[in-house]
Amino acid sequence: MGKRKSGVLMHITSLAGDRGIGSFGQAAYDFVDFLVETKQTYWQILPLTTTSYGDSPYQSFSAIAGNTNLIDLDILLDQGWLEEEDLAGLDFGDNPNKVDYGLLFEVRRPLLEKAVKAFLVDKNAQEALAKFEKDNQSWLADYAEFMAIKEHFGLKALQEWDDKKAVQRDKETLAKLRKNLADTIAYHKVTQYFFFEQWQALKSYANRAGIEIIGDMPIYVSADSVEMWTQPQLFKADDNRKPLYVAGVPADEFSDEGQYWGNPIYDWEAHKKTGYAWWIYRMEETLKLYDVIRIDHFKGFSDFWQVDASHDTAKYGTWQPGPGYELFAAIKEALGDLPIIAENLGYIDEKAEKLLADTAFPGMKILEFGLQGPNESNFDLPHFYTSHSVAYTGTHDNEVVRGWYQGLSEETRAYTDRYTHRAPGEPVTQALLRTLYATVSDIAIATMQDILDLPASSRMNTPNTVGTNWRWRMTADQLTDDKKEFLKTITETYHRG
Repeated sequence: MGKRKSGVLMHITSLAGDRGIGSFGQAAYDFVDFLVETKQTYWQILPLTTTSYGDSPYQSFSAIAGNTNLIDLDILLDQGWLEEEDLAGLDFGDNPNKVDYGLLFEVRRPLLEKAVKAFLVDKNAQEALAKFEKDNQSWLADYAEFMAIKEHFGLKALQEWDDKKAVQRDKETLAKLRKNLADTIAYHKVTQYFFFEQWQALKSYANRAGIEIIGDMPIYVSADSVEMWTQPQLFKADDNRKPLYVAGVPADEFSDEGQYWGNPIYDWEAHKKTGYAWWIYRMEETLKLYDVIRIDHFKGFSDFWQVDASHDTAKYGTWQPGPGYELFAAIKEALGDLPIIAENLGYIDEKAEKLLADTAFPGMKILEFGLQGPNESNFDLPHFYTSHSVAYTGTHDNEVVRGWYQGLSEETRAYTDRYTHRAPGEPVTQALLRTLYATVSDIAIATMQDILDLPASSRMNTPNTVGTNWRWRMTADQLTDDKKEFLKTITETYHRG
């Protein structure tokens, strides 16, 4: 990853545009141009995998398949898979700053179905699809079948499908379903083709311009996922794919109940017996999407919080040992040294710190955590940073700087102003971004909300809540010349360009 670079954290869904959600279209290419113009090196995004109930990219139907909400409709129009009148007069939502996922679910599907239909009768397209199927045979067919059967059962979660033989992958039952659901299976294959074709074109454009993509890899998969369906032996689950134990984190200063994530827990003994084959495969596939991988909840590899699935709160769980360095040694032996950032936030004990040191991955530093008041032993204060780290004002899980600052006590605000040498009248976002870019950390990542100096309502995610997250979008007019100039100036001043 090299020395002194910087970038911007901004998920694809948050890009501007008039189709209800950010996508792989023109606004994404414009964003790459903005990164180049302001001398950045990295574009950090959230997971590109599918989203389900709650719209979280951390709860996916597949560890590999792409989120079809990100397919750009105007590109499909240019390719001839859609026509102008298909898009005329459609309502994609009336708030340009918020994604309306429920509405998009209704509006986009008929359009994608029409595009798939046009695609499937084109001879050249059929050849391209055949190649895509061959190149992705390790996951594509299973995923398309899983989604088609899920729809057949009214979108119910895997564990609630009406036919237990389908849950358990009975051969005769599957053969019958494949035959009956052939059209839906084809739909899911073609939309994955659209997704990967568009993403690879955008990523190539970014890479050619000198911009690298930092992508997020959630540690866990969803209970309602193709992995749970096809490879239940990798999880602590029963014959009907019901998790016996689920993931979360214990109660802390942010939550009395802890965070109940509900993801199935890995059977690490089973993974060990295979030489961690699935993890090696997952890393390999993830590296096709991103240039650098940020592994979410790195702590879970040293030890993890395990909650009995019969409980509905994370309060009553136990710490269990994770695979530790052995997993990363196996990955390194198979794939070499990988560009990985460890999300080492939350409850980090000696065991987790040792694992980070053993892997030699850079960890994360959060400026907001440091500036919580004049606490001389707070190692998130910039004067304690080491160069082998990635520094942020906050992540997608934290408040944006303006919201964070408003919530501080008067004493802590005064301390923050002093620490950042904030000038009279200077926006607090700029004071923190200056401080961030001045740190010794090799990489500094600014959130787009802070670059745009946006209020608390632009926060991307409040952990442990459902229904209001992952919705924020920027509008093109928010990115003014003075904001670009400020970013470029601090990038050059602190030698990150």
